[in-house]
Amino acid sequence: MSDGRRYIVIDGRFEMQHGAIESPTIAFETWGALNANADNAVLLFTGLSPSAHAASSPADPSSGWWEDMIGADKPIDTSRYFVVCVNSLGSCFGSTGPAAPNPATGRPYRLDFPILALEDVAHAGHAVVESLGIERLHAVVGASMGGMTALAYAAIYPQHVDGLLSISSATRSEPFAIALRSLQRELIRQDPAWKNGNYAFDEPPTLGMRQARKLGMITYRSASEWAQRFGRERNTEGNPHVHFGIDFEVEAYLEAHANKFIGTFDANCYLYLSRAMDLFDIADHGGSVAEGLKRVRVRRAMVIGVESDFLFPLHQQRELADGLRQTVPDVDFGALASIQGHDSFLVDMDQFRPALASFF
Repeated sequence: MSDGRRYIVIDGRFEMQHGAIESPTIAFETWGALNANADNAVLLFTGLSPSAHAASSPADPSSGWWEDMIGADKPIDTSRYFVVCVNSLGSCFGSTGPAAPNPATGRPYRLDFPILALEDVAHAGHAVVESLGIERLHAVVGASMGGMTALAYAAIYPQHVDGLLSISSATRSEPFAIALRSLQRELIRQDPAWKNGNYAFDEPPTLGMRQARKLGMITYRSASEWAQRFGRERNTEGNPHVHFGIDFEVEAYLEAHANKFIGTFDANCYLYLSRAMDLFDIADHGGSVAEGLKRVRVRRAMVIGVESDFLFPLHQQRELADGLRQTVPDVDFGALASIQGHDSFLVDMDQFRPALASFF
């Protein structure tokens, strides 16, 4: 059965990589049922911006961000598996983060929230797993930032997980991706409405968030897809008398996504999670990438990459798969020919459904 959104409070001092907070709340959702042996659990970590609502349920029938993947007779079959999706520590969809109240002051943490690491997100996810009485996971799964968090989890808790599925992720971010996210964060921080993180929640840095989202959407898809999808089609709703207005359909697409994003995600949370992606490096768990990956002791792993993804290029997926083969007896690597770039795992179900079904 599904329980919809649930919460746990981690009582006491929660130690982080760069500080500590008191009694954080972690939001999560579940689908399916834990079996008698408690060995059919799948832990799912999200990308930067999604909530824990990965799929619909009786408690919340709205479509989730991975609706086509989770459910009865779907690749992650909830008639067989108990699926747990965690909203990241540092996010703004129920888990404690910069927008949440600081128990010490009663006011939002804002920039008093400690620097966030994906290891902190992994530790918070493990607290959820323990609260559900699960000692060993069938698999830990994640895409993009979630893939990094899943990798951190497998390295930190090797005795608690049997399988690892990493999608469009990496052992660490390359300079190109860091540069792009750095510019996104600068766009937000340079918005006068940001006010050094002290904006009113009903007056957020809208301009900076819109620009950051547009740049993000450019990095999430591919030039090949946009050439096929938009070409040089003109925007029929554009005003030819407005200088530098929205003349092309691709511009209208970016504008629509920017408008949709505003009001749904907190700016400070975005900054913290974006930086956490840049800071993550599996080499921190052993001194080198190779030594860090040796900490992963799962029985089987699958690494999936996309040929058109320039945010996490295919060579990074190969590096991860090759490194895991040092200690993991069964590693499957898949290079998908999707043209939808980094976001392919959200939209190209024809290619991703068979890949995930083969793992599960």
